[in-house]
Amino acid sequence: MSFITRLSIFIAGTDTSCGKTVVTSFLLRYFKEKGYNPIFQKWVATGGDSDIKICIRFAKIKKIASSLICPYVFSYPASPHLSSRLENKEIKPSVIKNTFLSLKEKYNPVIVEGTGGLLVPISKKMLLIDIARELDLPILLVVLNKLGCINHTLLTIEAIKKRRMKIIGVIFNNKISERKEILIDNPRIIEELTGVYILGTLSYIRNKEKLYKEFIPIGERIFKNLTLSARL
Repeated sequence: MSFITRLSIFIAGTDTSCGKTVVTSFLLRYFKEKGYNPIFQKWVATGGDSDIKICIRFAKIKKIASSLICPYVFSYPASPHLSSRLENKEIKPSVIKNTFLSLKEKYNPVIVEGTGGLLVPISKKMLLIDIARELDLPILLVVLNKLGCINHTLLTIEAIKKRRMKIIGVIFNNKISERKEILIDNPRIIEELTGVYILGTLSYIRNKEKLYKEFIPIGERIFKNLTLSARL
């Protein structure tokens, strides 16, 4: 069971507003109900800290130092590198890594929610994916299921594989109205083209409690793949 103490995961998206925060809050609650002591991080938040409050409220996480959960919060809604420059506050990778490692000593698992897509810059020299790679975090990819997501998803998976990072799987989020044929075909063709496991699809349901019940079997698959990944 020693490998269990090293569980951690990075929840990435193909874009902004694709459902990362919903999946993060659901996964937090899932692990808590399973008897674990989970915590989450969002290394950089732009446009305020509303995502952080959503996760804390839904998963009923005990409040800890906000500087550990989110080392960098910017009010200006933009890519981290731009928000950082406009607000004259440098994003230091060492701070992000140290806060992550500090949480990892006390909590299990540490669930990290990304900012925008995986390849967003946090500075002129570093992308978000670079820090996730240095920390050896396996990736859970969240995709907004719509026309056009195939290209975004394939490019993101290609970037992950190029860096030899682990992919736990893909979750599709049907949070917008789309034609049924497209909603059905997108996960199928992406799995066929990439060989990456499709963990499931979340329906377009506004009631979060009902949607969480739909998420539970997806959570079981994530747990299984994550624990297997930790042994490798």
